[in-house]
Amino acid sequence: MIKAAPVLVFDLDGTLAETAGDLIGTLNVILAHEGLAPVPLASARHLLGAGARALIARGFAHAGRSLAPEKLQQLFGDFLDHYNAHIADDSWLFPGVEAALDRAAEAGYALAVCTNKLEHSSHLLLRALGIADRFQFVCGQDTYGVAKPDPTPLIETIARVGGDRAHAIMVGDSRTDIDTARAAGVPVIAVDFGYTDVPVAELHPDRVISHFDQLWAAVAAIGDNRANALAL
Repeated sequence: MIKAAPVLVFDLDGTLAETAGDLIGTLNVILAHEGLAPVPLASARHLLGAGARALIARGFAHAGRSLAPEKLQQLFGDFLDHYNAHIADDSWLFPGVEAALDRAAEAGYALAVCTNKLEHSSHLLLRALGIADRFQFVCGQDTYGVAKPDPTPLIETIARVGGDRAHAIMVGDSRTDIDTARAAGVPVIAVDFGYTDVPVAELHPDRVISHFDQLWAAVAAIGDNRANALAL
């Protein structure tokens, strides 16, 4: 019987990369076109994490405006046109990401991305950041027709890279990622520098890291916990 490969599945925005500048910048372009004041970047990070449609709706709610579904869909198209053209003007990898991915790959882990960004935009960003070739599969909000925290994208992503949930770990930054992992029955490591409206430790992930230099120790600790549970 062939043993499943161990798998690390990463969220993208706020986990692998600091993308708030381009996302909020694009939101502010949309708001300006609608005659609304921009959202200050420093106070807008909590609006991120659930995809572009949610970001637009949250931005308009922040300005005291609601959106009809058809208007939201129109603005979503405008958002994507601008964002994809400026995908990494003001986005970058968090420190230690590349070294952490290298170490995990050398240890035999299959690497994947599972994000609420659309799949096309995700590929554009990963290529712009120079790490597209590190991942065996990239799952976006539209890949399976449902978004996190529905567990389907994570479950299917693990399967697509030849893994199973008993040997997989999710790495994310928000309640959405933690809820997704819990629903899929997968342990989750949370970074504490991403996009969340409460301190991520309060959401009780399996491990919290403050730098990607700490990722391997967190992965090893989860592996030890699994081994101990099997030995009981």
